[in-house]
Amino acid sequence: MAEANQQGYGPRESMEYDVVIVGGGPAGLSAAIRLKQLAAENGVDIGVCVLEKGSEIGAHTLSGAVMDPRALDELIPDWKDKGAPLTVPVTEDRFLFLSEKRAFKTPNWALPDNFKNHGNYVISLGNVTRWLGQQAEALGVEIFPGFAAAEVLYNEDGSVKGVATGNMGIGKDGEPTENFQLGMELHAKYTLFCEGARGHLGRQLNDQFKLDRDADPQVYGIGIKELWEIDPAKHQPGLVIHTAGWPLDTQTYGGSFLYHADNNQVVVGFVVGLGYSNPYLSPFEEFQRYKTHPEIRKVLEGGKRISYGARVITAGGLMSLPKLVFPGGALAGDDAGFLNASRIKGSHAAIKTGMLAAVAAFEAVQVGRQHDELTAYPEAFKQSWLYDELYRARNFKQWMSKGLYLGTLMVGLEQKLLGGKVPWTLHHHHRDHEMLEPASNSKPIEYPKPDGKLTFDRLSSVFLSNTNHEENQPAHLTLKDVRVPVDVNLRTYAGPETRFCPAGVYEFVKNDDGGDRLQINAQNCVHCKTCDIKDPTQNIVWVTPEGGGGPNYPNM
Repeated sequence: MAEANQQGYGPRESMEYDVVIVGGGPAGLSAAIRLKQLAAENGVDIGVCVLEKGSEIGAHTLSGAVMDPRALDELIPDWKDKGAPLTVPVTEDRFLFLSEKRAFKTPNWALPDNFKNHGNYVISLGNVTRWLGQQAEALGVEIFPGFAAAEVLYNEDGSVKGVATGNMGIGKDGEPTENFQLGMELHAKYTLFCEGARGHLGRQLNDQFKLDRDADPQVYGIGIKELWEIDPAKHQPGLVIHTAGWPLDTQTYGGSFLYHADNNQVVVGFVVGLGYSNPYLSPFEEFQRYKTHPEIRKVLEGGKRISYGARVITAGGLMSLPKLVFPGGALAGDDAGFLNASRIKGSHAAIKTGMLAAVAAFEAVQVGRQHDELTAYPEAFKQSWLYDELYRARNFKQWMSKGLYLGTLMVGLEQKLLGGKVPWTLHHHHRDHEMLEPASNSKPIEYPKPDGKLTFDRLSSVFLSNTNHEENQPAHLTLKDVRVPVDVNLRTYAGPETRFCPAGVYEFVKNDDGGDRLQINAQNCVHCKTCDIKDPTQNIVWVTPEGGGGPNYPNM
């Protein structure tokens, strides 16, 4: 069947499925696996496909990560026998408060449960995702890596019909090249959107169906991560270290992680809440500075940096969850915002919500329904252990936004002494981009030059992410108004896009007439989505590049 498409390049071919899943991460693959499991258990067939914009499953997957296996136990109980790459159990938890030169360890008895990781595993989420992809394919799921879902398709009644992949081979001038290939339409009875934090289509669906009408504004953090190989004498497999404090000031939300994996490797990373107010702050530079702390330096010094990446995470928790369903589809995983910021964990929530959405979709298809709301999914979520976990942590981000000391005190009170069972619920009312102060009200921050051994610049870092985009294609970082970056962002906020981007995509350069203009180096983009969130004028809009573009993360 062929359908006309909105770009005017002629009819597109279409394929029909029972369920189309957008995003080959933990949520999408878990949904696909559960659908096929249910079909096998009931002796029926169900057509399921997964679209993944990365060049392969796992290519765009980036996380800390310490994984709680609870949801995986439910999805694939014999995961150990099937060779899941969860092989490094957590052996010790340390939480440190950092000043510029010193580290203060929180006694174990004072650690709230959200910072206890007994029974969890230090993992590469990319490798776990690759393994989930293998499990899904073995069950008959059709997986299409390198195909970006670029457009939501609607039925005449306004319900979601499916998605279309982007056209390939469009030049910078917007005209087809000799490599032109028309996008494909994928129609489904139900479409599950599992794109991760700040999903491109999830954002459109939110606007279309007003999904966040009754929720607090979603807030985000940017997580920046490096993989290091260190001196075997310093390596302690399963050691998990978190820090708060320096180099951030006490009013800026953020912290670090340093996890000892296997093969003499450690993952080291830094999370900065994107609600920060000083436009001179650079999350990338704060991360580099953090590595110079004596407590961190002694682990990394003499080691070798292997890989680099960055990705935003949702931090709003339960109070920022949008409505999960709409006619013809649903949001799962971080496309909705299920990450538990108090535990810095989201993969277990992604797996669980993928499974819950799959059960609702399967049951609907079996009774002949299509394109309606899968109300059984949010109902099942409210009855789940995940809802209980997120409910107990519902005030975490709100408290931490009140400053390090008060936030730590109140989170400790709620989580340690009261087990999260408190009668009060806190709300926040501002989106991250609204929090930036004008440069005239802010103190410039001087960052030290990188030494090339422990600290690095952006471009050498992006090189390690294996990021690549077809050069002759329209920029996937678009501006609503080309005048705004200079007239507003540069003049009022000192050009914050040059600092909040962890990949050197944005730089202000001089025109021949001496004036300024914003240059967008889209080739560098690691698809973190920070610009789409933090741009103070919301003038930058991230759209999907050609499928297969972006980072190719190994072992991240």
